[in-house]
Amino acid sequence: MDWMVASPPNTAALRRSKQWWERRWFVALVILLTTVPLLYPPVPPLVDLLGHMGRYRVALDLQDSASLQRFYAFQWKIVGNLGVDLLVVPLAKLIGLEAATKLIVIAIPPLTAGGMLWAAREVHYRLPPTALFALPFVYGHHFLFGFVNFALSMAFAFVAFGLWLRLGRLGKTRLRAALFVPISILVWLTHAFGWGMLGLLAFASETVRQHDKGKGWLMSAPHAAFECLSLAPPVLLMIAWRESSGGNTVDWFNWEIKWRWITMALRDRWRTFDLASVAVTGGVFLLALIHPRLTLSRMLFFTLLVLSIAFAILPRIIFGSAYADMRLVPYLWAVAMLAIRFREKTDLRLARMLAVAALAFFLVRIGANTWSLALAAHEQRQLLTALDRMPQGARVASLVGISCRERSWPMWRNSHLGGLVVVRKQGFSNDHWDVPGAKLLTVTYGDAGLFRYDPSNLVRDPACRLGSAHPIGPMLRLLPADAFDYLWLVDPPAYDPALVAGYQKVWAGPNGSALYRLPGADANNAS
Repeated sequence: MDWMVASPPNTAALRRSKQWWERRWFVALVILLTTVPLLYPPVPPLVDLLGHMGRYRVALDLQDSASLQRFYAFQWKIVGNLGVDLLVVPLAKLIGLEAATKLIVIAIPPLTAGGMLWAAREVHYRLPPTALFALPFVYGHHFLFGFVNFALSMAFAFVAFGLWLRLGRLGKTRLRAALFVPISILVWLTHAFGWGMLGLLAFASETVRQHDKGKGWLMSAPHAAFECLSLAPPVLLMIAWRESSGGNTVDWFNWEIKWRWITMALRDRWRTFDLASVAVTGGVFLLALIHPRLTLSRMLFFTLLVLSIAFAILPRIIFGSAYADMRLVPYLWAVAMLAIRFREKTDLRLARMLAVAALAFFLVRIGANTWSLALAAHEQRQLLTALDRMPQGARVASLVGISCRERSWPMWRNSHLGGLVVVRKQGFSNDHWDVPGAKLLTVTYGDAGLFRYDPSNLVRDPACRLGSAHPIGPMLRLLPADAFDYLWLVDPPAYDPALVAGYQKVWAGPNGSALYRLPGADANNAS
């Protein structure tokens, strides 16, 4: 493959006037457009985010709230998963928790997009017309699932990668080494996966840079590893973290699941549309491989190869944290798109066609994400009227129905709606996570029994075999009614009405959703 041979940038091409997709105003506009899907929803309807917001409320108000003290304990720890938590506490004291959360989350897509475009600019010496094909992946499966600490760390990683490339290109490696000691710690504290991603990006790019300096492929890797030592300090934090905690690491080399993650990289709401979108980017990458005028950047191709190996090796669950390998996939696709370039001389006609196609793809995906999140926000606004019937400090058991039709393509956006019971009512919700070594919040309300942690909040039809949810009938039978004030059914599957016959329905919502006041409700919690 001739693109594996080093070739300097075409200086004549670099001197020509910039095309419209390279103009600063256009790049700034595109980056700002990535915020549009999150502008309308009052609370970003990302699956896990609502549960995380419950933890933020406890962090903010536990010390002064007798209600929260009944149910929770909270202890700050140095762990590689603190990104939004650290930012939201001081900001929430200024503008409120929900506004602070929205502001931080809305910053993640433009930060990620800006980092990606900066890295592409440093690698190609100008912005390639295909770069916009990468940007819809900022709203990938991982982000819509609500992995906000992870997504923020990846945003930081790509911005840091752009800086790493620039300082390397300018030969300022000593300055780079000094800067990336604190940068690496910051990214690790945000989320350890982002730090790992930054290390892979830096190592892969540095290996190619060392090769281009004449060291040969065999010696380039150890030299690159030496240059990346400034990224190593978080290793000590990682060792200390893991020694004080547990968590299983399981489900290695599950190729069926891994292929599913590849196809689900843009999973949102509409299966055919989302799959077709991934297919479009696959077609663009194939075009780059076979078209005589197109090729791939050696630096980003090698980066893609390293990331692909990491994806193949990663298990599904690391230290008790699920979807570890899935989180990497949208960035694999993004790097593949960013790697595309022209060979020797840019074909302006082809470049303009690709730029228009990339812009159209970007706008269609952003438009679809905007519509999808607006629909989710409208539905959640209706469901959240149930909170008006709950008093402060209410103990609420939420049971959210999970559809099982072909594993149900639309994201389960209501899974952690109960988290807003904590946010708005300072009450108890049964949808927090119990992940050894990664949790700051501990549920101390022992009376909740099996209903202390996620996934006690997820229920399914008995005929469904979805492992992350329980059959609704047994969960209704097992509910310790004297430990809760309310039962909140959200989008429930069919169930025997006799199981709730002794409860008082105080609210009814869409899709069979209902709020029941339980006989064991505290007298002071009567609505």
